[in-house]
Amino acid sequence: MPTDDDGRVHCRLDELLEERGMTLAKLAELVGVTVVNLSVLKNDRARAIRFSTLTAICDVLQCQVGDLLVVTPRP
Repeated sequence: MPTDDDGRVHCRLDELLEERGMTLAKLAELVGVTVVNLSVLKNDRARAIRFSTLTAICDVLQCQVGDLLVVTPRP
């Protein structure tokens, strides 16, 4: 199984927030994490995410993990 980080996982947080008319600050407040941590995730710079955080984001945004995180095709 490959272990190198080839940057293919894309976070769709911006799109989901826009669809719901919600700000990153409001999501951070509802999820209980910092805006900085959500910004790292939203900008595809996160190297890991806790399942509890992922679950909380999905609960607040009423989405599934696959709606939030997608794998882009290999070049």
